[in-house]
Amino acid sequence: MVRINWSELSISDLKSIYDYISQDSKRYATITINKIYNRAQLLIEQPLIGRIVPEFNDTNIRELIIGNYRLVYKLLNEYTLDILRVYNSARLLNKDNLK
Repeated sequence: MVRINWSELSISDLKSIYDYISQDSKRYATITINKIYNRAQLLIEQPLIGRIVPEFNDTNIRELIIGNYRLVYKLLNEYTLDILRVYNSARLLNKDNLK
């Protein structure tokens, strides 16, 4: 069982996603955020479920694809992982975006 830590950036990403979608539909914004959060909860039992992020080729930096979003996380050890970003898949991802 793994403990999940949400970084400040990832929380900010979720807020931005909600704010953007809620301009058209608060209901759909809530559904989207819940979908992202619920998918992240799978990592508690299956931390290796995500694929290795191709841009980095680091076995500890992985991602789950959830609709149009990439939930990028880093395995710190066998008990802990950090969710680094929730990133729109249309945007380019580089190491600077994870800080």
